[in-house]
Amino acid sequence: MMRYNFDQLVERRGSDCAKWDVAAEGVLPLWVADMDFQTAPCIIEALRRRVEHGVFGYTLVPETFYERIIWWNSHRHGWSIDRTWIQYTSGVVPAISAIIKGLCQPGDGVLTFMPAYNCFFSSIRNNKCHLVDFPLTWSPADERYTVDFNALERTLAKERPSLFLLCNPHNPSGRVWTEEELTRMASLCREHGVIVLSDEIHCEFVNPDLGRPFLPFAPIAEKAGCQWVVTNAPNKAFNTAGLQISYIICPDAAFRQRIDRAINDNEVCDVNPFSFLALQAAYTSEGEEWLRQLIAYIYDGYRQFRNTMKAACPQLPIAHLEGTYLAWVDTSSLPFTSQQLADRLLTEQALWLNPGELYGEPGFLRINLATQHARLTEATRRLLQFFSKTL
Repeated sequence: MMRYNFDQLVERRGSDCAKWDVAAEGVLPLWVADMDFQTAPCIIEALRRRVEHGVFGYTLVPETFYERIIWWNSHRHGWSIDRTWIQYTSGVVPAISAIIKGLCQPGDGVLTFMPAYNCFFSSIRNNKCHLVDFPLTWSPADERYTVDFNALERTLAKERPSLFLLCNPHNPSGRVWTEEELTRMASLCREHGVIVLSDEIHCEFVNPDLGRPFLPFAPIAEKAGCQWVVTNAPNKAFNTAGLQISYIICPDAAFRQRIDRAINDNEVCDVNPFSFLALQAAYTSEGEEWLRQLIAYIYDGYRQFRNTMKAACPQLPIAHLEGTYLAWVDTSSLPFTSQQLADRLLTEQALWLNPGELYGEPGFLRINLATQHARLTEATRRLLQFFSKTL
């Protein structure tokens, strides 16, 4: 078995990198959710062969693209997908926007849990819908978010949203929803006639210490009789966001037709010749072994980060990272807004983190842990140096 070296530092400056090239020299950027690791060698090799062909004209997405999606989801997540359910587009955010455009009318409400991935806000707004923000319940003592289902039912009855935009696993809280939670969500949405759009792009990142797997929403929704659409991509798991590919899975033919119309209206119907090749190479046994080692590495870094932070700053709750690679630190006890903290960390410690305001939850910092352990150790040192003068 090949061992992959995730400790190898990769110089991303000078590569037109959105994460690093916008940061001043010396700044450690742990903000946007991409990783500092080279992608799996099987993907690099597939792309190298395609580059050597030398012609990059208009492309057809081959049948093997669909076969790999079906195999991966069955093999990894025990979910059987019909070939006709699958549509493709250039990314998960364009997919979400197209689904909202296709399945909602202007003025409709779209419910999502707060805090929320910030692009959800623009996808809802740009399609002339309005946000129905439902706050998750944060327990600093338990360091965990939960859903108040009684309050959720009241909100669904009062606000009557057309669609529930679910993040599964949840960014930025790090929750991996349980079967019971997903079942209750599906049942309530069925009762209130709400379509569920489940964004599952973080599904491959589940903390091994959690002791349970990621559960795709669709099989649970099917049992509950809830209408659903899922969108996903290999982009987070394999660090290939720049190649721009995603897929939508929808069993309802009428919904698919409306989504397809929206994809074409939004002009996100074409993908580049590298995008689907990367997915096909990723969704293989070789890609899966690389991913297994990556997951172990990332959560080892998380444990080191959490232990160091809790020893030095026990008064700062840190959400238990069940999934994703994004730490969520509660700074609400400090006499600063999280935006002020993020600004000061950038200017005083050359550490770039995202403030909770970005996600509709002031009082938190989001930290991208998907980097080499040496960089994460240095980032933790800078963070603690700041807090030693602040707390």
